[in-house]
Amino acid sequence: MPVINFKYSDLCTMLGFKVPQEVLINRIPMIGADMHETEGYSDEMSVEFFPDRPDLYSVEGLARGLRAFLDIKPGLEEYEVGESGIDVFIDNSVKAVRPFFLCAAVLGVEITDEFLRSMMELQEKLHITIGRKRSKLAIGIHDLDKVAPPFTYKLADPHEIRFVPLAKTEEMDMEEILRRHEKGIGYAHLLEGFDKYPVILDRNGDVLSFPPIINGALTAVTTGKHNLFIDVTGNDPKAVKGALDIVCTALAERKGRICSVRMHDGEKVFPSPDLTPLKAEISVSECNKFLGLRLLPEENVICLRRMGMDAVADGDTVRVRYSPVRLDIMHKVDIFEDVAVGYGFDRFGGPYKLAQTSGGMEPFTAFSDGLRDVAVGLGYTEVNTLTLSCEKEEFVLSGLPEVGCVKVLNPITEEHTCLRSYLMPSLIRILNRNKHRDLPQKIFEVGYVIRDTKTVPHFCLMATASRTPFSEIKSLSEGILKEMGYEYSLRPCSYPVFIEGRGAEIVSEGETIGIFGEMAPSVVIGYGLTHPVMFLELDLSGIINDISDTLF
Repeated sequence: MPVINFKYSDLCTMLGFKVPQEVLINRIPMIGADMHETEGYSDEMSVEFFPDRPDLYSVEGLARGLRAFLDIKPGLEEYEVGESGIDVFIDNSVKAVRPFFLCAAVLGVEITDEFLRSMMELQEKLHITIGRKRSKLAIGIHDLDKVAPPFTYKLADPHEIRFVPLAKTEEMDMEEILRRHEKGIGYAHLLEGFDKYPVILDRNGDVLSFPPIINGALTAVTTGKHNLFIDVTGNDPKAVKGALDIVCTALAERKGRICSVRMHDGEKVFPSPDLTPLKAEISVSECNKFLGLRLLPEENVICLRRMGMDAVADGDTVRVRYSPVRLDIMHKVDIFEDVAVGYGFDRFGGPYKLAQTSGGMEPFTAFSDGLRDVAVGLGYTEVNTLTLSCEKEEFVLSGLPEVGCVKVLNPITEEHTCLRSYLMPSLIRILNRNKHRDLPQKIFEVGYVIRDTKTVPHFCLMATASRTPFSEIKSLSEGILKEMGYEYSLRPCSYPVFIEGRGAEIVSEGETIGIFGEMAPSVVIGYGLTHPVMFLELDLSGIINDISDTLF
């Protein structure tokens, strides 16, 4: 999970109020974080935030959240967006590589060493989390005073443009950056398969950024008072907008003035960023039922304002306005969660009654555990296989009798066209994938098959070795049935899966409950094996219904 490092004194300055450090250590975890150990209440603090709150991945975002949560300034923090007069043009060529592009300007930002470190950490944490290591989005923060708008986002030939990338002193073209620059080597895979690469240029052709790889050294941000230009490129429009909003509002917490730019995307012209609050409605009664609380509508409002939202109660309905940086809010349940956080997780709970109860295993669980013990005792290893199979392996290759098969409507592969009707084909695939290993190989499975849309418990035991005589699988089968304490009889069968005269059915009360025997060479070869195979397969449904849970 993302860890942010900051100074206690810097946080208090941004809060506008000196909150005792002990209070912060106790209260910050209540908004969804883990405090790293702070020995002796030093000025250095570290907080590990849950992944669902990227708006808190910087001390600036944390300060905004705490002002509301600690009732210093509850409610929605709204930011004024002015106009920069800057135009940004999106060339249609980039649509095939990184189609989404948004920008903003933030003016008059006083950048200190702590703030510069915070912005670099925020940028990298957004890249790793919601940016999925820059595959979904990449962020650039530039010194606006060193370039000349308007700016253009387009594709260029890898050898057409040369510039000095960050952390270097020599010019390189884009192909050289991918081969020689540390960031280029690390993120070159994001541009694999493309013969042209995205680039952001100013009016004079100077390079601001080669997204998603590296910014130009020309626009590197240093300490002092600066006007900044932020760009975000990516493949996910929601993630791109969310990252831009988070960075802009973090800069605004440092007294920067957010200004929009005019984005020209073909014939479409629109301002960016758009920090218009989002809206939602919740039912107080539904929220109370979900959380197990009995809050009044006005109490819901207080809880939500403590989470940095504006809320108005109207009977059972609460109308909510929240910041677009809250990327975690996708459903009314997320609003319910904020009510819970604002109410205080430490206030949940109450008196509990101790009741004497006794538990026990389900009959099939107890039975199958016992059956596993028997199989393991006989020297077999348990495996778990997929429920998906295909008709060819279930019936054609296996030579087993066809039964009601449940087919997959839109199978992804030819190997997964139906639900398995037997365990045997699944187990023999395990032997096929391990035929390079030493013999003998002995495996078993207790699992479910599906017949005529019904789930049926089965047991299958299988072995491959240099010799697998019928007498051995017969004695194993009878030994297992004896351990189960079940009455049965045997009769010959002529299924193609077995060598003629070396297969048998297990019968109980006139019903066939299992089969065992030596597998026919044609079936063994059909499954790609080269040594004899013997197996037992039992239908456990009737057995479980009749035996007691005291067996084994």
